[in-house]
Amino acid sequence: MIPLAPASPEGYPAPLWLLEALKVFGFSLHATAMHLWYAGMPIAVILALVGGRHGRALAGRLGKAMPIVMALGINFGIIPLLFTQVVNYQFFYTAGVLIAWPWLAIIALLMVAYYGVYLHAESRRRTLVLASGIVSAGSLVIIGFVFANMLTLMTNQPQWLAIFHRTAVAGAPTGVALNLADPILPPRWLMMFGLAITTTAAYIVFDTAVFARQADEQYRGWAGRLAFGLYSLGLIWFAATGSWYIFGALSPRVREAMMARPMIEGLMILTALAPGLPWLLILIWRRMRAPVLAALVAAAQFGIIGINAISRQWVQNVELRPYADLVATPVRAQWLGLTGFLVAFLIGVALAVWIAAKLWSTWSAEQTESSV
Repeated sequence: MIPLAPASPEGYPAPLWLLEALKVFGFSLHATAMHLWYAGMPIAVILALVGGRHGRALAGRLGKAMPIVMALGINFGIIPLLFTQVVNYQFFYTAGVLIAWPWLAIIALLMVAYYGVYLHAESRRRTLVLASGIVSAGSLVIIGFVFANMLTLMTNQPQWLAIFHRTAVAGAPTGVALNLADPILPPRWLMMFGLAITTTAAYIVFDTAVFARQADEQYRGWAGRLAFGLYSLGLIWFAATGSWYIFGALSPRVREAMMARPMIEGLMILTALAPGLPWLLILIWRRMRAPVLAALVAAAQFGIIGINAISRQWVQNVELRPYADLVATPVRAQWLGLTGFLVAFLIGVALAVWIAAKLWSTWSAEQTESSV
């Protein structure tokens, strides 16, 4: 077993519960945007190819939103990465070294995907729109796979030595591995994609009800049916891969710890059942088409992402417990720096929401008039 780096004598800059709460909230913001590009871009490409007139219109609306969504998701993604490095640095950096080249390749893939979504959104040539969409969608799916590798490897210390022996040269890791032998990786990665499908469906509901109000009734009815079908698909996908993850991949130690605490067991049950609420709200929205119902769908979906983040954080803490006592780490509070971060973060979120609202309202009207 590879020994851990020594604990920092500086300790944590804030109580552990606060650091993890900020991490979970930041991850929820990041995941909301990330789901839209992770599943939304492949769905946009498929609709552009086989979706007919309405499918091409919705693909255009999804594609037009992607530059904004990616910008928000990338910036929000800094928050969970920051707090992961603060709390779990001994695990995060070791795992990063072992898969260094795939991990660093995310930067190049992200640049390709970012340029691709702009071409997809702004190009007037159908061939270029489709090609850039396919390249962007493929790059983003690969990024999600590498992230899943990194985060599963971070909590699987026994796998560290196996990867080290397999890839080391003259006693130094080459960083060319991926954590492919981890049984948690496939269901976790697929479960994330299933949840991303549901988030994309919830976004389609919100877009149709709020930003495409001037679209004809035929398009709005078609979009509602598609959103309901996509959410149903994502719900089944999430349930199947989540069951695989909980009952077939998690270690018995984690499952026993889960069963030993009724509150945690209830949290896991809530995590499994919560996606049913947006599904029901979409079913009602299809009949009433009220914007307030679409807003409830979006809010409920964000809550589901948050609940999943909380559940995953608990599982991660249990997985790391044999190797490090995070609770016992000393705290040397740096309240000035933390307060500055929180103020800047809240201002940034407010500005991001305002900018996104202005941009979406502008292009939404243009897109509705030109393509529906």
